[in-house]
Amino acid sequence: MKLLQCEVRISYTNFNLFYHYVSLTEPLIGGSVVSMGEAPVFVVDNLNGNFPNGLHLKSKGCETAIDIGNKTYVIGTSTESASTIGIQIFNKATSEWVIPVVLGTKPKPSKGHSAIVLDEDRILVIKGNTISDDSFWFLEVNTAFVREQKIRMATEVVAWSKGVIGEAAKPIVISGPSGVGKGTLISKLMEEFPSMFGFSVSHTTRAPRTNEQNGIHYHFTERSVMEKDIADGKFLEYAAVHGNLYGTSIEAVDVVADKGKRCILDIDVQGARSVRASSLEAIFIFICPPSFEELEKRLRARGTESEEQIQKRLRNAMAELEQRNSPGLFDHILINDDLDACYEKLKKLLGLADDVKSTKESVLDPVHVPLEHTVSKTDHKILINCGVREPEKPAKNMFVLDLASMKGGAPGRTRGLRFYAIDPSSNGIGAEVLS
Repeated sequence: MKLLQCEVRISYTNFNLFYHYVSLTEPLIGGSVVSMGEAPVFVVDNLNGNFPNGLHLKSKGCETAIDIGNKTYVIGTSTESASTIGIQIFNKATSEWVIPVVLGTKPKPSKGHSAIVLDEDRILVIKGNTISDDSFWFLEVNTAFVREQKIRMATEVVAWSKGVIGEAAKPIVISGPSGVGKGTLISKLMEEFPSMFGFSVSHTTRAPRTNEQNGIHYHFTERSVMEKDIADGKFLEYAAVHGNLYGTSIEAVDVVADKGKRCILDIDVQGARSVRASSLEAIFIFICPPSFEELEKRLRARGTESEEQIQKRLRNAMAELEQRNSPGLFDHILINDDLDACYEKLKKLLGLADDVKSTKESVLDPVHVPLEHTVSKTDHKILINCGVREPEKPAKNMFVLDLASMKGGAPGRTRGLRFYAIDPSSNGIGAEVLS
């Protein structure tokens, strides 16, 4: 057996930390070392002690070890061919390794990364040699979502959530009975503000109809796949209709927000109730007819449905109208007695002045985060030193990742991050922001 002894130094919260590891070319008999392929392997005796958090280990793969309570989370890839950043957990109480179930959108590996504990619930991972739009990822280890999934699966669970710089406008949930004019109001919004709004693409287990395209009209999927995704908490709402499943995934809403648009969800009251119970922060609007008689008149005026279909829609409408005043469900109720007047009220609710056609937040252009960087933490702010510091000279590039306003999380995005440059000649995170 051959051993290669080496030493890695990194800067972590203004301290230089050292950790020794060994790389094996042959397995060690007796199990005192756990092999991770060609990447560095960790001696169990060392993991039983205090383990330096955020250690940046590099070999042909890249692994970082983080200590939280009696568990050590080893984050990284042990081979260059890995498609995602892997996770292993060492339980110091039992001296056992666990491969957890990993949920959420998994980050692609980079040539190196740093990691830092934010709290007892999550770890911030910063990928090196990436653009800032893909640099910041959160590994949730004990959030409410993770705890729920641990109970459901009866095993160790972690979840990834991609960090997104800037706020996303709150999605709009619009509900109301069939024939009330929801579709017309939404079409007017889309026509007047084409760059501001977008629809989430729903999922369904039914087969596509003629001229329907996957990913445009629906995400067509297998029932077993959708049922698993529902169990994994990936759906905001879903329903069984005529033997098929329909639903709105968290990812579908995030995709709209990633494009800088505000997502509109046109769903029934039961779906709105499910979304309200989720972690999504949205504006909930109910469109109401001036009277039930007027609603029936509009439905019959369509001339596209049989009497049986009309009666079914009227029964559903009555049930939805009874729920519109449910405590805490809808933020606003609009009566559509006059389409143009109702549309103006809708625009006012959404803060859309006549001369505002788009909403763009001024943010820092994407920044390259190099492979070699150091991180330190003060309260909710992460200082990222992206330059090699020379003796008695300031770093070339220093940035702050402000997490004070972050929201969301797995299985969706973590939004609300602020990322800005600071003056390298200063000695604190409170330095003047460079514009």
